[in-house]
Amino acid sequence: MSQVSMPTQAGEVARPVSPFSRRNTLGFRWLEKVLRFIRGKPLASLGGFFVLVMGLLAIFADIAAPHDPLLMYDGKALLSPGGEFWLGSDPWGRDVLSRIIYGARVSMSVGLGAVCISGIGATLLGSISAYVGGRLDTYVQRVVDAVMAIPDIVLLLTIMAVLGPGALNIILALAFRNTITQSRIVRSAVLGIKEQQYIEAARALGATDIRVLGRHVFPNIVAPVIVILTVSMGWNILAEASLSFLGYGVPLDIPTWGNMLSRESREYMMRGPWIAIFPGLALSLVVWGINMFGDGLRDVLDPRLRGSSAQRR
Repeated sequence: MSQVSMPTQAGEVARPVSPFSRRNTLGFRWLEKVLRFIRGKPLASLGGFFVLVMGLLAIFADIAAPHDPLLMYDGKALLSPGGEFWLGSDPWGRDVLSRIIYGARVSMSVGLGAVCISGIGATLLGSISAYVGGRLDTYVQRVVDAVMAIPDIVLLLTIMAVLGPGALNIILALAFRNTITQSRIVRSAVLGIKEQQYIEAARALGATDIRVLGRHVFPNIVAPVIVILTVSMGWNILAEASLSFLGYGVPLDIPTWGNMLSRESREYMMRGPWIAIFPGLALSLVVWGINMFGDGLRDVLDPRLRGSSAQRR
């Protein structure tokens, strides 16, 4: 294992530094940043904790769920919370807790999938539109204006009517909507960067447009992109629940939070309120957690907000 010697002053003995010590130092730095974030942003940290717990439940749903979410138990319909079913059972004798856990897998997968696709699409569309400018920017922005003029739920219902129900189609519909709307934010960030002196210096040195975008523009818009993607994930989960509630989302035989709030909750709300309360509570906590965590990331990553916070302190 190779070692690196630290520079020394006269009369001192050089001490080798192991690469493992550098890794440990880097790990401690990240730990220090996490602890500083928890101390400075308690609500954001609590929101991130809720999202982390729900994400782990979604990943390990096969282990965490006490029952099969699709199994109907005879004579155990609409049982109140407690005993065999911790959160009660639905009108068909299925465990509500297990369905919430498996529903987290679908809802969070849809939200995360749409965020990943729209993040790439919005970054490319907004950056190219702002950097190239001219007629291309004008045409792209008029298309963005036209799409943003359509109410979100109407646009999503139209796309789902064309594509049909299904988790993949929901991801594509949400990604299309988010790509168009979020590209406007990315464009604004790039417009503020493209006139900077280091961009002009890179062009003067002969850097191509692709190199300028990849080396100087994209790294400087990472912070706002991360923030808008984090916040949009909560909106994606709500949109998926809304589409499933209206019958245009995931098929009813697949447990999702929107499906649980749809047919059986409306018909049996008075006899078994827990079949609507607990899925709604899980949905609310996750969306609240994502929004709080996104706000905390914005405060940390945006240098203007960091400066204003320092001045207030």
